[in-house]
Formats: sequence, C-alpha cells, structure tokens
Amino acid sequence: MTAELFPVEVQPGYADEQLIAKLGITIVECRPGLVVGTMPVTGNRQPVGIMHGGANAAFAETLGSFAAWLHAGPGGQAVGLDLSCTHHRWVASGLVTGVATALHEGRSSATYEVVITDEDDRRTCTARLTCAISRRVRRSAGGRAPVRPRV
Repeated sequence: MTAELFPVEVQPGYADEQLIAKLGITIVECRPGLVVGTMPVTGNRQPVGIMHGGANAAFAETLGSFAAWLHAGPGGQAVGLDLSCTHHRWVASGLVTGVATALHEGRSSATYEVVITDEDDRRTCTARLTCAISRRVRRSAGGRAPVRPRV
C-alpha cells in the first residue's frame, strides 16, 4: 500500500506487525467520505474452507477506521467503539471488496457502514463501525489552549 493511501502514521517499531498486511488487505481508494479496499479469501479461512467472519470484521474495522482517521484530520485520532457485522453469505475463493461510507461524522464520534461484496458483486457482509474521534487542541498565539464551550 502506498503512503498516500494510508491516513495514519504507523508507530516506529510496529511496521512489521500490521494486521492489514497479515490479512492481505489492499487499500484501493482512501478519501474523505469513501474508503475502498480488497482482501483475499486465501489465508483468511475458517477450518471448513470459507472466509472467516473475524477476517470480515477486521477488514470492516480497518476500512471504517481509515475513514474515521480522515475525518479526524491532521493530528486527530480515531478509535473503534462498536462494531457489528451481519454475514449474509459465505465466500470460498477470490477477493472480497469492502466499501466504507459515512452514516454520521460528528465532532466526537463517527459511524460508518461497510458493505463487503464478492467478485460477483453479491453482498456477503454488512458492518457498522462507530469510532470515537479526538482532535488535537490547537494552541493560541499566547501558548494557551482555547476555552471550549460546554455542549
């Protein structure tokens, strides 16, 4: 994956430990409001030979988290709070494609729908991910953090 499609910097020392590489996830498009990726069935199977539901969940959380990081902006952070997946049909071979789109992007949380389809464009999984969003507090010229109004 190229650096321009990776919306968060990997902490030093962890580059070789990324789940995205272990699952074979490729990010195809990564821009505000839309994150698209692919993942192979090979290497991500249950013992019976079909795509593992946990691989679908990790795939969905990866795509949704990338979208949330983009929404958080430079210096911001996003962490998953809630993930639910409905597995509609099994996949035994090929690549699946996931598309994350925003359902809600607010100041402190963001929710994404991630639709995963097989190579015949059949929906195999629908996931919903909610992330907590934090943004870096910008310092004023005097070095003090601005006062935020209570909401």
